[in-house]
Amino acid sequence: MRTRHLLAALLAAAVALPAWAQVPLTAARPDPNDPDSVIVEELVVTARLPGPAWWTVSNGSSTVYVLGSPSLAPKRMAWDRAVFERRLAGANEVILPFQDVHVTITGLFGAAFNFMRLKGGGPFEATLDPATQARFVAVREKLGQPAKRYDTKNALAAGLLLATDYRDKNSLTTTDPTKLIKLLAQRAHVPVAQKAYSIGPLMGAVIRTPPAAARGCFDAVLAQAEAGPGVTQAATRAWAVGDVRAALGNERTFERCMALVPGAAAFDAKTKADQVADIEHALKKPGHAIAVVPLRPLLAQGGVLDQLRAKGFTVTTPGDEAE
Repeated sequence: MRTRHLLAALLAAAVALPAWAQVPLTAARPDPNDPDSVIVEELVVTARLPGPAWWTVSNGSSTVYVLGSPSLAPKRMAWDRAVFERRLAGANEVILPFQDVHVTITGLFGAAFNFMRLKGGGPFEATLDPATQARFVAVREKLGQPAKRYDTKNALAAGLLLATDYRDKNSLTTTDPTKLIKLLAQRAHVPVAQKAYSIGPLMGAVIRTPPAAARGCFDAVLAQAEAGPGVTQAATRAWAVGDVRAALGNERTFERCMALVPGAAAFDAKTKADQVADIEHALKKPGHAIAVVPLRPLLAQGGVLDQLRAKGFTVTTPGDEAE
């Protein structure tokens, strides 16, 4: 059971983590390994209604209101829920991004074996050059972690653990505001749709990540931990008032790093396809539903809204919304 919890914590971090320094909305030279590096600019519109930005997807008779959520946010962050609560009333369902990453029974032993292969070999800092070692030791001590916490020779595993510790120390989470939305939907007796995936294959993929890419991920997380949570705090304040462009400047270190892991592209494509399918299914019912999708996967070229537009659905931006 302890191994299973460690596996869940490690891979939950792997699929939705922090970032490097703030970058332009779309890089001058888009990263071919980052599926969310290019944003559909016409979808980036400041909200007219109070609170976070909403997009709508319609087939003419049914509507899904889509809330773009931050990938990383302060725990228990405050935001204006008036529009959400109005739309929750009478909703057919609430579609949430995946969070409950789990190990299937058949994959448990393989995942545990892969995890144990990541552990061991002595403190990770012993593998670093003196300058980087000094920086890492300073960061982990600031986070209150002993050297044995990072008992691995795998740079990506060390980076994932460091990112988790950095988030915990600074009260940052990948689960808000989704966790609150789920609770409010359950209290209102609105059905919730939320996918879960096995982490076993991803554990093996972490091990197979090329050393240079793994080290690049570690270096990026180290730099983010040194810089502190200012980028995320600013981006989530923007998110809360519907400033989509500024909200997209949130931390994305491991979202780009994990794109280099073998199998990550297929995993990303599956999660987006599942979200698109859930929204399509909701549009078959009269009335309206709510969907929550992380901002970058929502607005990227080939992302959730781009796919829905390609299927012929009408997408309305936050700037076009009325009460």
